[in-house]
Amino acid sequence: MRLTYQGPVPEPIGFLLLPRFSMVALFSAIDPLRIANRLAGQPLFRWHLVSRDGEPVTASNGIPLSVEHDLDNAPWLPSLAVCASFEPMAAVDQPLRDWLAQRRAQGACLGALDTGVFCLADAGLIEDTVTLHWESLPEFRRRHPDIEAVESLYEVGPVGFYGAGASASIDLALDTIRRRHGDALTRRVKQQLVHDHRRLPASRQRDASEFERLPERLTRVIGLMDSHLESPLAIAELAAQIGLSERQLERDCQHHLARTPSRLYLERRLALAHHLVTSTRHGVMDIALASGFASASSFTRAFRQHHGASPRELRRRLL
Repeated sequence: MRLTYQGPVPEPIGFLLLPRFSMVALFSAIDPLRIANRLAGQPLFRWHLVSRDGEPVTASNGIPLSVEHDLDNAPWLPSLAVCASFEPMAAVDQPLRDWLAQRRAQGACLGALDTGVFCLADAGLIEDTVTLHWESLPEFRRRHPDIEAVESLYEVGPVGFYGAGASASIDLALDTIRRRHGDALTRRVKQQLVHDHRRLPASRQRDASEFERLPERLTRVIGLMDSHLESPLAIAELAAQIGLSERQLERDCQHHLARTPSRLYLERRLALAHHLVTSTRHGVMDIALASGFASASSFTRAFRQHHGASPRELRRRLL
């Protein structure tokens, strides 16, 4: 879904499916294109599904999906999206990195849905601002601090495109239809999708109702917390960075959020930990360190108190 396209119609768009990919993100990207074909009375888009070996790929919901091509036999595709969700790096190895790099060298615009951006970043193939599912943003920023990652619905740059997953893929596909074929067709597609809300690329993924009416100084504090989950800042330092005293910050948090700054910070660190426990294979100690805990025991104790189970217990329940 590159910025511009001047090739033959129908425009081919590829989707590389990694194990446990998000089926809702994939279908949300494809269905607007299908509807555009129907309403236009001609095939404007053609999508191709690719897997490593040409065999069906099981999505995160447990449903296997058939594909058309393996890596060796996939046609050249001007746009190719890597589709992932849970454990995006589990299937990434050097042959896959080399294949993606070869596609880029051949002029393909590489993109990602949901957490597929981990794969592209690992292969050194990102030059743009990216987005991905909000739960995975802290982990991505920790692994790739040199890449600008934002919590938007989608991003389209000169050499890449990135959708945050789920319904955000609809917005990415609608943007592609608008840029290729105009506003009139896009409005008709939106009506068919019952998707008449105007969502801009930079719209936030989450309903931030708890934080939307906060004073600007508190939203800045929360942003600082989220940027320093692995190495938490002292509350006094947080306050100083936004020009408040520690006592003022304490009063603001109690008044607007009914909890202390320390409690708010802990909750955000434990939310990251919950995501890492449920969607990655990282060990408990690695997750503890990524969440700003110095020891596995203190991490496990805080995790159990907040989530009602230890990290290992939660993983066993999911399995």
